[in-house]
Amino acid sequence: MDLSFILNELGENREDYFNAISPPIIQTSNFRIRKVDELRGLFEDEYSGYLYSRGLNPTVDILRQKLAALDGAEDALAFNSGAAAIFASVLANVQAGDHIVSVEKPYTWARRMFDNILPRFHVKTTYVDGTDVDNFADAILPNTRLIYLESPNSWNYALQDLAAVAELAKEHDIVTICDNSYCSPVYQRPIELGIDMSLQSATKYISGHSDTVAGVLSGSSAMMKKIFDSEYNNIGSGIQPFNAWLLLRGLRTLPLRLERSSRSTLDVVNYLKDHPKVEKVLFPFDVTFPQYELARRQMSGACGLLSFYVHAGSRQEIVRFCESLQHILMAVSWGGYESLIIPGCASLSNEEFNANNPDHRIIRLYVGLEEPEYLIRDLEKGFGAM
Repeated sequence: MDLSFILNELGENREDYFNAISPPIIQTSNFRIRKVDELRGLFEDEYSGYLYSRGLNPTVDILRQKLAALDGAEDALAFNSGAAAIFASVLANVQAGDHIVSVEKPYTWARRMFDNILPRFHVKTTYVDGTDVDNFADAILPNTRLIYLESPNSWNYALQDLAAVAELAKEHDIVTICDNSYCSPVYQRPIELGIDMSLQSATKYISGHSDTVAGVLSGSSAMMKKIFDSEYNNIGSGIQPFNAWLLLRGLRTLPLRLERSSRSTLDVVNYLKDHPKVEKVLFPFDVTFPQYELARRQMSGACGLLSFYVHAGSRQEIVRFCESLQHILMAVSWGGYESLIIPGCASLSNEEFNANNPDHRIIRLYVGLEEPEYLIRDLEKGFGAM
């Protein structure tokens, strides 16, 4: 299916809404039902039609069709945050006494679910270095039901060989989930590599405007219905129609924004690699990246997000660098039009900082849609302040 067709036409039956080019926001809580037996049918299977916007909604459905097609999946669900998509996908596939294998250092709210919530129900998680598929094989137990992946990671960009992990999981009848927030489905399609479910924070590249929080989960029709019938509706984590409409707007320019960010990122990476204050740059599509060949094999692109280690003897040097930037904003997340930065030492006090620990000297940078020369001049100011 052509990308242009997905972004501009799929699901948009314009003759059904006055031939409007932009789809309407169906801002309603519930829907009129004409027949009692039709209502009975919806009570039995809410996934079969429109009953209540906590579940299905026409504006959201246009978005779901596009997101599923982008992922190469049969179906997709849209959530009010990426964390909600993670929670529902995991919770739907474990029960008391089960075991999960996860990559080490997953997204914060995935880790907190594994460490703080699931143990209440006697679900245990083993963390492994996902750069070696044998580590997954060694961690599998008789009660392992789920393998949780995040490729690339959003700080050090560690990758997993998705096809190899998917093959291993299928041999053991284990469900696989991959957080694809770094790449978006434009640059990586985990489901085509054999992964059962692909999720992402749509807050980032799908939205692209830093004005919407949302999450996406894609997979088989059966799996999406299973989650919809339980976790999705019970938790009430579905996206609202207006936010779905904002994501539809963001999809129109998705390839253009990724292309621009990708091009600028290479300029910024090359600048940082040559800077005397920078010890090392981490970016999956740079030839110095440890898993460069794997990145090139399973990703069609990489853009925006990179990390670098600075030469710094104190936390205060890094603080001065970040606080001297005038145009690159200090904030979490990524994927919008604006460039962002966040230092790893933000979670440390001055006394806790250890200059010999590279993780204390790491800085994450997102390259937005500004001119690369504009960003480089700003970075120069930051380095000068150190």
